[in-house]
Amino acid sequence: MEISAEPIRVQSLAQAGLNQVPPQYIQPPQHRPNRPSSSTNIPLINLFGLDPTRRDSVRASIGQACRDWGAFHITNHGVPASIVDAIKRVGLTFFNDSSVEDKLKYACDPSSSASEGYGSRMLEKDDTVLDWRDYFDHHTLPLRRRNPTRWPHFPADYRQVVSEYSDRIASLARELLGLASESLGLNTRRLEEAVGEFWQNITISYYPPCPQPELTLGLQAHSDFGAITLLVQDEVGGLEVLKDGEWVPVKPLGGDAIVVLLADQTEIMTNGKYRSAQHRALTNSNQARLSVATFHDPAKTAKVSPASELTSASTPPLYREVVYGDYVSSWYTKGPEGKRNIDALQLEP
Repeated sequence: MEISAEPIRVQSLAQAGLNQVPPQYIQPPQHRPNRPSSSTNIPLINLFGLDPTRRDSVRASIGQACRDWGAFHITNHGVPASIVDAIKRVGLTFFNDSSVEDKLKYACDPSSSASEGYGSRMLEKDDTVLDWRDYFDHHTLPLRRRNPTRWPHFPADYRQVVSEYSDRIASLARELLGLASESLGLNTRRLEEAVGEFWQNITISYYPPCPQPELTLGLQAHSDFGAITLLVQDEVGGLEVLKDGEWVPVKPLGGDAIVVLLADQTEIMTNGKYRSAQHRALTNSNQARLSVATFHDPAKTAKVSPASELTSASTPPLYREVVYGDYVSSWYTKGPEGKRNIDALQLEP
């Protein structure tokens, strides 16, 4: 959500040649990225082109990664590397080759949180520490939300690339939810049906070089509030996932590699068997970084609760039912602060 009538973009601050970051971007000491990061990496799962003869082993690998991490890389997933490269290319062209004036023609609505368009600030809290990033958020699914005239017209194929990427990634998200369902012993479409019609947003994030990366975050620690997020990043790196109290760098793999991040509604639906991934983005002083996150969420009116097949007298529900729109509103007004929003839904044992 943009607060001021004259929004300040982080890219403009970086281009001004500042030696110090403005105070509103300085994280409190306990949140600064000054601890040594783990040398491990998230699991890598080859989907083998969704070959039916490999489904059992792929399903088992996905189940293990969902239980242990809530985050994993996938390759050979059916989305061509050329399309993955294209979405990064058009995003980078918009941020690097468009003037500020042209970019501001697509600015977010300052009176609404999570509105479509070009912005820098998403939370509604006036006192929140700001992230060192700019972004462009696209409303892509259901199709009745998709209006490419609200997206950049430069480069010439921007709108076509985003539309094709949206459709391809949504199909992959359904496949992944199906494999996750099966790995829990559920019907293939159980999780997808619980989510309902996908509400998909594609957010292209641009993290400019930062003069004091030790004091800032490109994106504060949080778990995503929807069902499943599919993310691609460039070769710069900066994404980290929290595992057993340590921040683990998600090393860029290139090619067709996509990062899968389980989100909060999947943790609720699986009754905590699968956990949403807490993650953050670091900055650096040398290179801009770009990532493309595609979020797949329920409708705001959907009621989300643990799947009945995963609860019993001996395994009671761990989370109370929530109306998804209420959950999203809480996230934007209170801020994420790790996983506090889903923690607030936990039932007493």
